[in-house]
Amino acid sequence: MRLFSAGRPVRLRSGAAVAVAAGLLTAGLAAPAFADDDPPQTDQLWINEPYEQTLPLGRDGGQPQSRTLGVGLYHDNENFTVTDGRLTVDVSDLAGVAEVTWPDNCTPSGTSAVCDIPVVPVIGRDYKKQVFLTVRAADGAEAGAQGRITYEATATGGPDGTLTAPHESFDTMVTVGSGPDLAIDPVADIEDGRPGDERTIPFKVTNNGNESANGFTVKLYATYGLTDLTRYDACAYTTADGDDYAPSTRAVCTFDQVLAPGDSFALPEPLTVRLAPHALNERLDIGVEPGGGAQDIDSQNDYVALQIGAENTADFSVTGDTISGTAGETATAELTFKNNGPAWLGNLGSGDPVAEVRLIVPEGTTVTGVPSGCSPRTLGGGYYPKQTGAPRYDCDLRYWVLENTQRTFAFSVRIDTVVPGATGAVSIHPAFGEFGAYPFDFDPDLTNNTAVLAVN
Repeated sequence: MRLFSAGRPVRLRSGAAVAVAAGLLTAGLAAPAFADDDPPQTDQLWINEPYEQTLPLGRDGGQPQSRTLGVGLYHDNENFTVTDGRLTVDVSDLAGVAEVTWPDNCTPSGTSAVCDIPVVPVIGRDYKKQVFLTVRAADGAEAGAQGRITYEATATGGPDGTLTAPHESFDTMVTVGSGPDLAIDPVADIEDGRPGDERTIPFKVTNNGNESANGFTVKLYATYGLTDLTRYDACAYTTADGDDYAPSTRAVCTFDQVLAPGDSFALPEPLTVRLAPHALNERLDIGVEPGGGAQDIDSQNDYVALQIGAENTADFSVTGDTISGTAGETATAELTFKNNGPAWLGNLGSGDPVAEVRLIVPEGTTVTGVPSGCSPRTLGGGYYPKQTGAPRYDCDLRYWVLENTQRTFAFSVRIDTVVPGATGAVSIHPAFGEFGAYPFDFDPDLTNNTAVLAVN
């Protein structure tokens, strides 16, 4: 969930999303790890390039400012070692628009260069960009001028010995701009917070553009576990109640101060937040934009999402039910999820359900009424064509639960055949992946994550 526009994020393709979700590390093997009778594995080379970049003109007719563009190579399959990456960068379309200074690991030839990347990583926590181009507006370029940098790449490795990035698929649009460029200084995440802590958040905005910002707006968004947000006279504060969206505090702060090119701004007093008793994985979003209808020429540096972690737990539990009746009768089975706290939990980035309650339908019964939010599945989790009569149901919770959230899913269950002692399994799972594959590492007691639906 993005609270403020921050430009287009870096694009990761295809298998990269799978690699990120699984937390793959950069660790290759000398040969593919599969038996001779297994199907061959695949691998793909990708280029991670900036989507766009705005280059400001010089201040008061002076030298244009430079910007750094980071580009990287990565591949999908950690079972392969990939080396000798060669990134070809073509800047021929930048003639009259921008000038490029090549880094030491690039060998230029005319309007292109080949950049060497000795080891190509798998995308994951250890991935870093490897090529950094220095770009500035060309002398005589005017605001609005545009050109495109294009990229191609090859590497050694993979199942066939050579990997090639998809042809004509990667580029960076470069635009010459004139105006303010409000940039927030980088802020380090907080990983060691504790409930009750008060933390100070360093905050500074600098105008990196070539024109003044005639006033500006700062927007703050604090998640439910962050309280006592510093109050400023220039800010208007609102609180979301948690009916349609996760509860939060927002502030919109308007400052009339003029920020000339190169000038910086800090809030009147330090920005502080306190971690509530129910804090766990919190987030403080900060955005800034120039006032007076001016357009920020580089929106990629005017927004930060600060992650604030608290050492806390959230005890999820599920309660089953017992129903009885003769053949042909229908009963109501109530399956109840509860967060016993002390922490809340929200998937604020993805918006995915925090958990799902799963029912394996007991032998001799048929589900004839399905509560809202529950989807029919085959026993293995595949698609089931009818809403009723499925052997399994997965019921999604919202993308957040408070420290005392309780939700009951009421199923109508017909007893077709009396099977004394029949039970169906009731359990809590992450929304994606089987239970245990992506465990609830915040949950201190997994024994209450399962229950039964007993019949007769």
